[in-house]
Order: sequence, then C-alpha cells, then structure tokens
Amino acid sequence: MLKLSVGQKIRTLRKNKQLTQVELAKILNLAPTAVSAWERNANKPMMDKIVMMSELFEVPVTHFFDLKDGLSNIIEVSQRTVRIPVLGEIACGDPILVEANYEDYRTVLEENLPAGDLVYLQAKGDSMNPTIPNGSMVLIRIQEEVENGEIAAVTFNLNAYATLKRVKKQNGIIILMPDNPLHEPIVVTRENPVRIIGKAIRSEQTL
Repeated sequence: MLKLSVGQKIRTLRKNKQLTQVELAKILNLAPTAVSAWERNANKPMMDKIVMMSELFEVPVTHFFDLKDGLSNIIEVSQRTVRIPVLGEIACGDPILVEANYEDYRTVLEENLPAGDLVYLQAKGDSMNPTIPNGSMVLIRIQEEVENGEIAAVTFNLNAYATLKRVKKQNGIIILMPDNPLHEPIVVTRENPVRIIGKAIRSEQTL
C-alpha cells in the first residue's frame, strides 16, 4: 500500500473538507503560501498547527506523523502557554501594566515569544492598511522608545486609547505616520503630546 506523505495527507483532508489552501491558511492564522508549501512537502507544519488540523479534520494527531521516520516530518514546539493581556482603555496616570487597563486576555504558545513585558492591542480602523488590517491582534512589547520607522502603540492628545502608528523622527520632530495614504500624518507638538507605549512585534489576523 502506497504511504502518503504529510503534505499529501493535508491536501486530501483539505479537499475532503472542501477548503481552498487560502481558506485553510486563514483558519490556522497563517500566510496563504504556508499550506501550499506543506502540500508540496517544501516545509513542515509545527506541532501547534498539527493539533489545530487534527481538531478541524477530526483525525488523531498521529495521522500526520510519518511513522517510518518517527516525528522527523514534524517540527516540535513547546506546548506551554502564557496569558497575555489585551490592552483596552488606559487609566489616567497609571502604568500600562495594571489590571485596570486590560479588557481581555489571549492564551498563546510560549514558543518564540520575545522577551519583555507583552500586551496585545487590537487594530481598529484602516489607517495601517495594508501592513496591519482592521481587527488584527498586534503583539506589543512595552518600551518607551522605538527606532525611526518602527510601528509603535501610542497615545496622543491625552487619549485614553492606544493606537498604532509608524514613528518617524526628522530633525528633532516626531511624526506619527499611517501606512494608508488616505490618512493624514500627525505631528507631535507640545500641545499634542505623544506617549509611546511599546513596539509592535507582530500582528495576527482574527477570523
């Protein structure tokens, strides 16, 4: 009996579920090219995605193992998880990392998380399109400064909510730049102060 590769198994399960590669990638919070790479056996899924697919396709996790090679076709990752707060309204005068500023928590795998204090911020609006689509969950590392051109979570003009902008520094002037050209940049002045909350590390589109 011909043994199927991991990529062939994924392709068969996906087609039986009547999903396109793009649709499966969205369910797994991956780039559209990731599933294609798996099915061509050009790349290997990590264990957290294997678990998600086993639940989606209603098959055991071991279905994805190449038993001849043990787990050589699977990249194992730590299954330890951490709870990261989702930043909501910021209480005036309080540090960012206090319970009053959180509206929810997200449980994520500890694997590959950066060092430092972390929060999530949900992007609202289209000012950072196409880099960060509306509704995306953005992982923020708390820090008071970012490098020129980096995307940061900021508050300005005493706003209680954080927003995402690209920080440009020119001749001592700070400009908060949207990535969407339909929106206007914001010049930081004494009358319109800015507070940098932290650096945007990565974004995850929500379904």
